[in-house]
Amino acid sequence: MNGSSGSALLTDLYQLTMLQAYFDEGMTDTAVFECFVRALPPGRDFLIAAGLEQVLEYVEGLHFAPDELDWLAAQRRFSPAFLDFLKDFRFDGDIHAMLEGTLFYPNEPFLRVTAPIAQAQLIESRLINLLHFQTSVASKAVRCVQAAPGKLLVDFGLRRAHGAEAGLLAARACYLAGYDGTATVLAGLRFGIPVFGTMAHSYVEAHANEVDAFRQFALSQPGNVVLLIDTYDTEAAARKVAALAPQLARQGIRIKSVRLDSGDLAAHARAVRAILDAAGQQGIGIFCSGNLDEDELQKLLAADAPIDGFGVGTRVDTSCDSPYLDCVYKLQEYAGTPRRKRSTGKATWPGRKQVYRCYTADGHFDHDVVALQDEPSAGTPLLQCCMRQGRRVGAAVTLADSRRLVAEQLPRLPVSLPYRVEITPSLQDLAEQLDRQEH
Repeated sequence: MNGSSGSALLTDLYQLTMLQAYFDEGMTDTAVFECFVRALPPGRDFLIAAGLEQVLEYVEGLHFAPDELDWLAAQRRFSPAFLDFLKDFRFDGDIHAMLEGTLFYPNEPFLRVTAPIAQAQLIESRLINLLHFQTSVASKAVRCVQAAPGKLLVDFGLRRAHGAEAGLLAARACYLAGYDGTATVLAGLRFGIPVFGTMAHSYVEAHANEVDAFRQFALSQPGNVVLLIDTYDTEAAARKVAALAPQLARQGIRIKSVRLDSGDLAAHARAVRAILDAAGQQGIGIFCSGNLDEDELQKLLAADAPIDGFGVGTRVDTSCDSPYLDCVYKLQEYAGTPRRKRSTGKATWPGRKQVYRCYTADGHFDHDVVALQDEPSAGTPLLQCCMRQGRRVGAAVTLADSRRLVAEQLPRLPVSLPYRVEITPSLQDLAEQLDRQEH
């Protein structure tokens, strides 16, 4: 069987039952689906497009393995002829998308799929699953980047993430948003993200003497001496570190920083900084962790807490204040004819579309325009072709490139909010025309 994350059965049942119905009706014309977010969640001024690389990997390898087809046959839901059709199922359509790291807004398609309707339909569930999660996490993580400019930020969230894949992809999304690295080792191997680590309270507790724990860890990890000092008495531990530092220095070992993980972090940081400075150890930094997010970072820095870096995990990797987006994937055209959903509160803008970004004279975002694909418009087009006939177009955009793209856009954010997204008159006219038709 395919690995679970790449299996064609990692989908909703209704995708397969619709495919059976399309097959029975001989519906094979080209469909156009677009992925967008209906509204910004509370506390977000923009979103960051993330997850495209995993989507492209998924559709490139999409197929039904023999044992998956055997399982489907045993369910007695699907005809033998349809299961034979699935044996050679592959995605050979086109994908246009905003580059990963692009800042975007509600009702803007950030990915468009053009393919035979069975292919475009089947990928819906996994596609949203991949885009939604990383976009949610990246859009939360970037708020920490904005709250703590110039500070070291490390993803600490694996242990609280909702599963192994979530932990890995959260590390990726955080790095894309501007974090400096992650504690998740496999993310280093898989994505080339810098990996950071310290020590646990258990290491300190396992030693009879706190100073021995600090010394032995330093001897074991001389190039990365970060000592956790709040297992017992934080200030007493800081004094022990201050006394130990010259001894280690004589052996060529430098204590990089101390870590605080509990209590009043601002108060502890000030006390520890004073102890270290009084001992002439101004070069030892202070790193803090413990249920942090952008709001806590703002409070700590507003209090002038002398903290050099932060480990931020649980609240960001789960996007705890807004754990989901109203992210959808909707049919906008079939067999060359525009389509429009008209459900109350969930109406869509029909047809293939492009998003254009317009800037002020000084380079800030001014407004965006959502237009029909072939409609001329001012501004920079944001949707680019990244897959044609099932094959990638051009070289893959690297995670480092996407990270740079985020960093380049943040200084250009709009001066005033809410941000304006215009729907062109031609697109509005098309929607009104379809609304007049009988269904």
